[in-house]
Amino acid sequence: MSFSNLDLSEPILKALEEKNYMRATPIQLKTIPLVSAGRDLIASAHTGTGKTASFLLPLLQILLNLERAKQSQAKSLVLAPTRELAIQIGEHARQYAKFISLKINVVHGGTKINPQMMDLRKGTDILIATPGRLLDLTSKNAVKFSNLKVLVLDEADRMLDLGFSDEIKEILSLLPNNRQSLMYSATFSKKILSLSKSILNNPVEVSVSLRNTPANSVKHQVFSVDKRLKFELLLTLVSLQKFNRILIFTNTRKNTELVSSFLSKKGLDTSTLHSGKNQYIRSKRLSEFKKGSIKILISTDVAARGIDISNLECVINFELPKIAENYIHRSGRTGRAGNAGKAISLVSADEFENLQKIEALMNKVLPRKTFEGFEPEHKLPNSETGNKPKRIRKKKLKLIKKNIKFIAGLDLQTRKPNL
Repeated sequence: MSFSNLDLSEPILKALEEKNYMRATPIQLKTIPLVSAGRDLIASAHTGTGKTASFLLPLLQILLNLERAKQSQAKSLVLAPTRELAIQIGEHARQYAKFISLKINVVHGGTKINPQMMDLRKGTDILIATPGRLLDLTSKNAVKFSNLKVLVLDEADRMLDLGFSDEIKEILSLLPNNRQSLMYSATFSKKILSLSKSILNNPVEVSVSLRNTPANSVKHQVFSVDKRLKFELLLTLVSLQKFNRILIFTNTRKNTELVSSFLSKKGLDTSTLHSGKNQYIRSKRLSEFKKGSIKILISTDVAARGIDISNLECVINFELPKIAENYIHRSGRTGRAGNAGKAISLVSADEFENLQKIEALMNKVLPRKTFEGFEPEHKLPNSETGNKPKRIRKKKLKLIKKNIKFIAGLDLQTRKPNL
């Protein structure tokens, strides 16, 4: 269905047309009419399905019919768990509001607070914030919410994972009861449903996919490998891939730097993204990766949620996340907007428990494979449903990177994985 059938105003439709957004996605079709009608809702949708626009577009429509925000007042509040997600929501909001005179502010930690304070005292129609920085600002009376009309909690499950439960409760105590509230989450849990009862008033539940499952457009592969050979197998897979960009996930900042250093010494251009980098560097590197000037980005889970990287074809888990839900969010960086994607995981035997948790959450066994020359001494056990690992046989391959010839005594020019 076209956006023109969703009762959006001409300035909003003009901005969407300029972005070449012509047809609404399923989550947008379901939520935009409900939000525009003033209903509270709790929504579940995979990342890459147009979730952000599903609340920003009707929010803009609502604000069009209201007077502009007065000094130190916020008309609407969007809470996001991370700086990167807050920045991205802000970028989208400004794009959709290009032909509307609205004040949009994004506030988060990692930057000086005084400029944010001065800006907020002018009033804001849409305030996009991380919980910690927002409470810092409210403690300094930089923003007030007596005229707030709409509250949005995006990636609510991630906020709870990061321990923002107390901050959310404190923020809610500052907001008027007479407001519209929207809660978005990639996954539903008992904690999320419990939180929704304290925030939402007679909400509509919207879901466009099975809970706690990744998008169907993502192909999953598990390579069983001993931990000591992970670096060499990663290099082999990365060197032989045909994708323009690859996002590699690790569990720690230390491993992120170790993987980057290893690949860089082998002649590959890499960069890292984790919480140890300041906000300017993180934003710069993410922007460069989106543009394609960085081909291989190694990241912790700081980039696993809500970050929109268009046409990313491949995600590699150098190690499985300890929280099963994070696997869904990592793999959700690829296969977005209906495009095909691949999520490849290098899994050693001591990670089997993490793998079982992921498979239980997804209610499926991920296909197992071994790579010839990297057969594990400590085999990865089969899950209860018991898929036997497949072996990949040697095939001739012409390498693009001529400076990489041998890995652990294996000739790359004679090996090609079935990726």
